[in-house]
Amino acid sequence: MQLAAGIAAIAILGATLAPSDHWWLLELGDKVGQPLGGEGVVVAVIDTGIDVTHPDLTSTVIGGADFSRVGTPEGTTPVGSSGYHGTMVASLIAGQGLKSGGIIGIAPGAKLLSVSVGLGVESSDTDAQIAAAIIWSVDAGADVINLSLSRNSRSWPISWDTAFLYAFENDVVVIAASGNDSDGNYRPAAPATIPGVISVTGLDRDLEATRLSGTTGIDVTLAAPGAGLFGSYPENQIAGWSGSSAATPIVSGVVALMRAKDPEASANDIVFRLINTTRDLGEPGFDEVYGFGLVDPTSAIASALRATTNPLGSLSYWASLYRASVTAEPEGSNLVTPIAPESFLGAPEAQNSLQSQASQASWYLNPLLYLLITPAAPLLWLALRKRRNEGQGRKIRK
Repeated sequence: MQLAAGIAAIAILGATLAPSDHWWLLELGDKVGQPLGGEGVVVAVIDTGIDVTHPDLTSTVIGGADFSRVGTPEGTTPVGSSGYHGTMVASLIAGQGLKSGGIIGIAPGAKLLSVSVGLGVESSDTDAQIAAAIIWSVDAGADVINLSLSRNSRSWPISWDTAFLYAFENDVVVIAASGNDSDGNYRPAAPATIPGVISVTGLDRDLEATRLSGTTGIDVTLAAPGAGLFGSYPENQIAGWSGSSAATPIVSGVVALMRAKDPEASANDIVFRLINTTRDLGEPGFDEVYGFGLVDPTSAIASALRATTNPLGSLSYWASLYRASVTAEPEGSNLVTPIAPESFLGAPEAQNSLQSQASQASWYLNPLLYLLITPAAPLLWLALRKRRNEGQGRKIRK
């Protein structure tokens, strides 16, 4: 298997960007892009590493680790053929463009963890790296985990069960890219398919779904701007880009704003608020193109809804149904405590690699059936019905 970053298009530009060019900030309202937005919240960017020398990211990274085996220990050396990717993702979350004249993040006050994995590194066991990186991020204090990447399968390795459960049980919100239709991902792929994970698809400037920045399917949770955006590029550059990789940090930034506004809210509360306050697009209510709709930071931040379980499903319940033949802690996959990269990564001959948005593989669980049987179904049903705006039907733009 391969994991890839969800970039469908990229073009390197200059070193500055006018505030008026941040069309996605204007679209999302005045709660985003504020100097102290997200203050006190830590977002782990599990990606290709963050270039901390970029003016847009000065003083934003407070820690990191490398799980790729080819980067530096602190995780801030870009690795792999798409080494720029983590820097671009980070800038949309916490870019300091208000000071640097570059990219303004959704939550400039948030702090980041730079966690590098071997996307685009030949023979890199990214399945194992992702699992170890999630555990490390949780123990390093992450409140939010951003995964702008996807596997070339809707399924995922057993080691991810334990790692993602560890995040959920420690009150961490996990957000993942859905994939890009233009890359052959006609349906979302893991980790976006994992119960409890927020799956993000991207929209263009007209708030239309495009093949460049999203996929369709019941696994899509919500939409965010993801086509025709800009991001910080290594060596003090700015680049234009499109892809669900760009849409995902938009949502991570919004979640940082929500957690900063209400530190007492649980991760389940945050997810419930997020999907209940979206701006409806496409068919009225939930649909396979836009999910619950376009993320609405103003309404999400103002919401006080509470939830006792994750409305996007229970991974532990899923595992009890579909991992019945394995033990709770399979040999070689014990991730309950922090594990050094060297002690966790598998042998080269057993390695898989992750890629951004790859082709879709067969799936052994109908997601709709899962939603009907999961204990979270009542909350999800309430969310589906709790639509406040009627949408106009839209089609995916080619």
